[in-house]
Amino acid sequence: MRILKIFSILILAVNLNGCGEYFSSEVYVTGKVGEILVVCDDAVWNSTFRSDLDSNLTQFIMPYFPDVATFELIHYNQKNFVGAVKRHRNVLFLTIDQNHKGSKGLLQYRDDVWANNQLVVEVIAKDYKQLVGTFKAGANHIHDKFDYASWNRIRLRFAEKKNPRIDSQLKQKFGIHIDLPNASKLVSLKKNFCRIELPVASRPIEFVGESKQDLGTIFSGVMVYQYPYKDSSQFGIDPLLQARDTMLKYNVPHETPGLYMGTQYNEFVYPNYSSNSNFSGSIQGVEVRGMFEFKGRFQHSTGGAFWSFHFINPKSNQLICISGYVDAPSSTSWTHAIREIQAIWKSVTIL
Repeated sequence: MRILKIFSILILAVNLNGCGEYFSSEVYVTGKVGEILVVCDDAVWNSTFRSDLDSNLTQFIMPYFPDVATFELIHYNQKNFVGAVKRHRNVLFLTIDQNHKGSKGLLQYRDDVWANNQLVVEVIAKDYKQLVGTFKAGANHIHDKFDYASWNRIRLRFAEKKNPRIDSQLKQKFGIHIDLPNASKLVSLKKNFCRIELPVASRPIEFVGESKQDLGTIFSGVMVYQYPYKDSSQFGIDPLLQARDTMLKYNVPHETPGLYMGTQYNEFVYPNYSSNSNFSGSIQGVEVRGMFEFKGRFQHSTGGAFWSFHFINPKSNQLICISGYVDAPSSTSWTHAIREIQAIWKSVTIL
């Protein structure tokens, strides 16, 4: 048995991938959630091509304020793309290869090249013009692949840990399962409503005009509620928001008497509505993104962002909503926290 183990290790050590290196499944990705590391010559990065990269890959998750971009681009050339940098979660190569033949460039996708759950995309072309054209033609697909990888990594990480008490309550009351981060807490539980607090996170806040930083505390959580499903008209944006506001008014009071969580209807952050599905495509539903605030008095308090997923549980004939929220300082990035909310509702399964 010992000889077999040694032999297996040797096989792993010499099993080089297409990039001429190998990695263990225990090697994890580096870099921030919401980053794409672009590897290309400095001349390409500093050309007008940069605007095409920005406009196609740094799309905004609407309608949040301050703006939340799906991705931020960072640049490395081949000389400084070494060491731990190679393990970045999202890597985009823009390669000009004069030996490339053909009237069209190539677009290649590779998983787990230098780290587990890494996505590497490469655009290969014979010259600059073909490089730009190939990227533009595949830009939407490139963005969607990075987008999927971003929330799915978080979902997979959450799935590694179990929350027996929360799992049991969600199964009993709603007939569903969702993957949650470790140390999540069930803080409110009623017949048709529950609220779960996610572990408090801190992200750096940069003060303009000063060289120092402080930590910005991010509070986030997930609410699950349900009500009887009658007909498809309930899935319109107005009925969903009306039901949301009613549920929140009676179940999510502020610590200040008289205030409760509600939806912001300002035209600049009016809720965004679209069809979507869970990670496996087994549950079709409607997602709603928007901003919340605490209402109930003439002077409204501040709030934050929410992202909800609404669907029917065919076993109970209930319309279920999984609604995550993020309350964070405007001076710190919301990207990671919002992606966690997305990963949680994407993870839902019916039991």
